[in-house]
Amino acid sequence: MKAATYERYGPPEVVEIRNVPTPTLGAGEVLIRIHASTVSTGDWRERSLAMPAGFGPFGRLVFGVTRPRQPILGSELAGVVEAVGAGVTSFRVGDDVFAFANAKMGSHAEFRVFPASGLIARKPGNLSHEQAAALSFGGMTMLGFFRRGSLAEGERVLVNGASGSVGSAAVQIARHLGAEVTAVCGPTNVELVRGLGAHRVIDYTREDFTTNGVQYDVIVDTVGNANYARVKGSLATRGRLLAVLGGFMDLVLAPAIRMRGEHRVIAGPSVVTVEDIRRLAELAAGGAFTPVIDQVYPLSQIVEAHRRVESGHKRGSVVVAIAA
Repeated sequence: MKAATYERYGPPEVVEIRNVPTPTLGAGEVLIRIHASTVSTGDWRERSLAMPAGFGPFGRLVFGVTRPRQPILGSELAGVVEAVGAGVTSFRVGDDVFAFANAKMGSHAEFRVFPASGLIARKPGNLSHEQAAALSFGGMTMLGFFRRGSLAEGERVLVNGASGSVGSAAVQIARHLGAEVTAVCGPTNVELVRGLGAHRVIDYTREDFTTNGVQYDVIVDTVGNANYARVKGSLATRGRLLAVLGGFMDLVLAPAIRMRGEHRVIAGPSVVTVEDIRRLAELAAGGAFTPVIDQVYPLSQIVEAHRRVESGHKRGSVVVAIAA
């Protein structure tokens, strides 16, 4: 099968299309013919070792010291079940599915085996494969963070970086959960973000949300420039900072901040469950969450897709079309 692989860390050009063995199906697994995947910020960071602040020394320990441990990137996918392994009853050949491989990656390929009991669900009928492939990275991340942050109906939420794949998911899911949503983005994305359901949109080139005197119950930082020291004055009593793109110090200081009792900082990897991906499918099927697509590239142009993500200017998700 064809797959986009890389054997060394570096710029987008380290990614190459190669023929690799089709994975072998085992008991309890499904073989998926992948129709679409995405290049996410997670793929960019793993490929380039561009870690959040303070995590640089740990990159090679996690992903491979001298070379990438997983040569095929891609955490999201959508496709069709090609075959099922022994004991699988939840899926059948021909089912349209989407799945989230998370840190295991491996989805920038024509085929992938996936545990039938894992983060996989039937594709909502109202979404294309390209749209369904873009559901998981942002959607699963925010379902996990909002659960950890105990987001309640009627609370005031600010989303910093509302036009990316995670931020656009945060706006839509928070709105669905009954929150009053303020979104922060650049001037070219104001109308996009307003269309996602934000009650108020702040253009960060005109207004600094940390100095305007408004407080929020929950602040979601998907950019990495809103640490606790900067935003604590914008958090209401018992407010929570969801440091989706938090640095090492956010993680280190979180317990001490919580002990003081006024605020909480929730950092570290998003904790996701099988129930989350099923919930995500329901939200998408009901129209509460539709992923924003920046551009769709064929697999043959995946290097260009990496460049687009690395530019920092994408809106929503960059999708890679793999099979027709």
